[in-house]
Amino acid sequence: MNTPKTTKISIVENSKAWMRTLVEALQETEGMQVIDIHSCGEDAFKKIIKTLPDIVIMEIDLPQMNGIECMMRILRKAPSISFLMFSTYEHNKYIFASLKGGASGYILKKEGAEGLIKGIEEWKAGGSPMSRSVACKVLRSFRPNTQLIQRISMRERQILNLLAKGLLYKEIAGELNPQISEGTVKQHIHRIYKKLQVNNRTEAINKYLKYV
Repeated sequence: MNTPKTTKISIVENSKAWMRTLVEALQETEGMQVIDIHSCGEDAFKKIIKTLPDIVIMEIDLPQMNGIECMMRILRKAPSISFLMFSTYEHNKYIFASLKGGASGYILKKEGAEGLIKGIEEWKAGGSPMSRSVACKVLRSFRPNTQLIQRISMRERQILNLLAKGLLYKEIAGELNPQISEGTVKQHIHRIYKKLQVNNRTEAINKYLKYV
């Protein structure tokens, strides 16, 4: 019978208390081995590209180089390494920057060492482990923003559709029924930009077409 492969783990954690907790929990878990620990991104980058763990448990809030930047730098040198973010940060910007940067999952510290170990087991099974609230944020990012589009009037939608066809303001004015002046078209477009929270034609068209 084949012996299950031991998962080699590196930890990058600025808190000594969390470091002790994680090392003890992981070393007591069958099939997991902590091969190195680091308290800052600079040290982690230098060592991890040499020790080549299977997975890195990465805190984001680190002195100088943050955890996301550290992860991205390591991945450029050693793309085979996986990363599981383990942080208190629940803000979208940290979650999405981590996932876009190459993280395989994102577990919140409030789930404790037990939640982290479950995350590692899920990763080993081929999953992308995330805390429930994090997963909800990710799913919501794919849902159409219907409230945003509902603010757009029928006339404004007509103008957006004509903008998408590449028509100039003067041409849009002539296409509408009843016809309006070029100045009125500009006023409509100014209101459209404000409602869609964009700054130019391209952004307005892309955002509108994404949700219709």
